[in-house]
Amino acid sequence: MAGKFVWYDVMTTDTKAAEAFYTKVNGWTARDSGMPGESYTIFSVGETMVGGLMSIPADAAQMGAKPAWMGYISVEDVDASAKNIVSAGGKIYKQPTDIPGIGRFAVVGDTGGAGFLIFKPNQAGNPEPGLGKPGRVGWNELHGANLQNDWAFYAGQFGWTKGEAIDMGEMGTYQLFQTGDADAVGGMMTKGPQAPVPHWLYYFYTDSITAVEKRVREAGGQVIFGPSEVPGGAWILNCLDPQGAMFGLVGPKG
Repeated sequence: MAGKFVWYDVMTTDTKAAEAFYTKVNGWTARDSGMPGESYTIFSVGETMVGGLMSIPADAAQMGAKPAWMGYISVEDVDASAKNIVSAGGKIYKQPTDIPGIGRFAVVGDTGGAGFLIFKPNQAGNPEPGLGKPGRVGWNELHGANLQNDWAFYAGQFGWTKGEAIDMGEMGTYQLFQTGDADAVGGMMTKGPQAPVPHWLYYFYTDSITAVEKRVREAGGQVIFGPSEVPGGAWILNCLDPQGAMFGLVGPKG
């Protein structure tokens, strides 16, 4: 499990509005996590938990954090991994901290500043769902500061391996990556000039890009790119929720 994306959540300025948006767009159900002293909502598809929702923490807000989706990468030792990330030129945004009864985490950044979490759960989580199931996060995409440097960082920290490298012309190379023996679970590229800062973008699977685009707009979101066909025949959308958190959608055009 180490080195794999194991969880995702969105931190936002209006949790009720975000809950209404994502349940409409992705067909998720939402319930309170029941964590003492914490307001944290769990999104699910059927009985399977797929992500979380929370307010932007006060310390993060003071650092200028905006609404965003964040991915959690599993590690064997959060404290040791945090030290290794710093040694490799990365950043620590929040020092290793325990979530009582859940696990230990830290908020970190790669050498270009793109943020993510490292996480050690107290017990094994949900079984991996496989790719292509509607409502699930199934593609992890880094728009980084420099592809060569980013690749060296993530491969060194988490043991990721290269998949296909796709030539995108003036946009450079799109490097697929694997986090284990399975197929590619994401891609990385040097960000375009229109992206203000390096960032991760997470894609939710859908059974119809045409239908989900309509739901995004009806629910008050924005489509900032697409729909566009990508290699392999799938279609994608890049979107903003009503609070400004960016996310992607991928699936057949429908």
